[in-house]
Amino acid sequence: MASFALNEHYEKFIKKQLESGRYNNASEVVRAGLRLLEDQEDARERWVAQEIPGRYADLKRDPSKGVSLDDAFARLEAEHQALLAKAK
Repeated sequence: MASFALNEHYEKFIKKQLESGRYNNASEVVRAGLRLLEDQEDARERWVAQEIPGRYADLKRDPSKGVSLDDAFARLEAEHQALLAKAK
């Protein structure tokens, strides 16, 4: 049915999984990855459908709960710098 090409990184990853004995063939590894992706996408969709509307309603009721754009960008920049420092 499906045909796809993988780069060297994923070929090595699949080989490592097979060598670990956890999977019997490459198809099992790919299916496991797809199940994780499906779970992640389902969680994201639930978050968008359930969490976001409630938070938006809260913000409309009480705008003081919001964060300024400058503060949001400052927080993101701080997190990014922390991740860069950790990666060194």
